[in-house]
Amino acid sequence: MTTSSLPARPDFSGDVAAHYAEYRRGYPPAAFEALARVFGLDAHPGIGDLALDLGCGTGQLALPLAAHVRTVVGMDPEPDMLGRARAAADRAGVRNVLWMLGTDADVPALADLLPGDRPLGVTVIGNALHWMRPDALFAALHPRTRPGGGVAVIANGAPVWAQDTDWSRALRGALEEHFGRPITASCGTDDAEREGYADALKSAGFTDVQEEVIAYEDALTPDQLLGTVYSAIPAPSLPPLAERPAFAARLNAALPAPPTAAGYPEHVRISLLTGRIPG
Repeated sequence: MTTSSLPARPDFSGDVAAHYAEYRRGYPPAAFEALARVFGLDAHPGIGDLALDLGCGTGQLALPLAAHVRTVVGMDPEPDMLGRARAAADRAGVRNVLWMLGTDADVPALADLLPGDRPLGVTVIGNALHWMRPDALFAALHPRTRPGGGVAVIANGAPVWAQDTDWSRALRGALEEHFGRPITASCGTDDAEREGYADALKSAGFTDVQEEVIAYEDALTPDQLLGTVYSAIPAPSLPPLAERPAFAARLNAALPAPPTAAGYPEHVRISLLTGRIPG
């Protein structure tokens, strides 16, 4: 992936960060158990592993991961995201996460601060990878990762507008009508993008590149569905507060009635794409 092929990094500040913190789905315990197994993570407070959560958002990966390592560095370019992540950590009593403002371009400088005998045990990257430069990022991480450690690219299910359900197709149509353009973003979850990430890991020297899938069934209430949509719209494009009731009404009118009492069903497919350093 070339630099010129990347879209401009969006603004996920303010209300977008608030909706992200409240409505973005988390990750099941099985995902963290898999990370601990694949990379042999050590949570010893003195000599355990350091983890990096790049593009950490409001902490959906960093906070649960903290139980499996000595320290997590959560890095994100949006101060509002980091502020909400820090508040969530305080509420949960999680004390071994360091929150830092930065992007994938800052990883070499961050990693160069690590002691030579304490390199990264794991770097986790969620759907935010599609805003980054995977080739350069993986190349920078390789020499700064301990033997047996590595990188995990984690896709937390398809976006709500890109699922194979009637309600998702109706939502996508309503969003396309509102914005006046096709809505095609998969946020790094489609097969072609995952294959590209796997190739980039191999090219950077990571081995044992493999995918593990964790699938489960869930449902979104109408409020959760709307909040998830708001969390994905960059701040400049988010409808102003005064216009949101009308925007919500248009989406609700386009959607079929929830087919179950729980809401709109989702088949959530979490993909853990991992690559390791031999050793």
